[in-house]
Amino acid sequence: MPSYALNFYNPAVADQLRTGRKTATIRLGDKSPKYRKGMIVTVLCGARYGHRERIFDAVIDRVDVKELRDLSPREIEHDNPEVRRADELARFLGQLYNREVTEDDIVTVIRFSQITNG
Repeated sequence: MPSYALNFYNPAVADQLRTGRKTATIRLGDKSPKYRKGMIVTVLCGARYGHRERIFDAVIDRVDVKELRDLSPREIEHDNPEVRRADELARFLGQLYNREVTEDDIVTVIRFSQITNG
């Protein structure tokens, strides 16, 4: 079993993960020391400090660190199918992290693929 996890706290994300609509996560800061291409992780969904559901195991396909303003609409869409622009993503991340997020902030784009048994 993998020893690293990608945790998602929003329960609505579980369905996006299961259906393959969410194939990336954009995290504030440089997470490249923690997540590297080729790593196997468990994708989990549930409340912080609460019960979490194991959605699937995944392999990390790519890890990119950049300023939020430099994200492409496609990168943003892989994280959140409802958002396309950097300013919208900044507002969304600000709500998640409970702080002001600007387009100057450094983010890490973690692309992943589900591992299936078939």
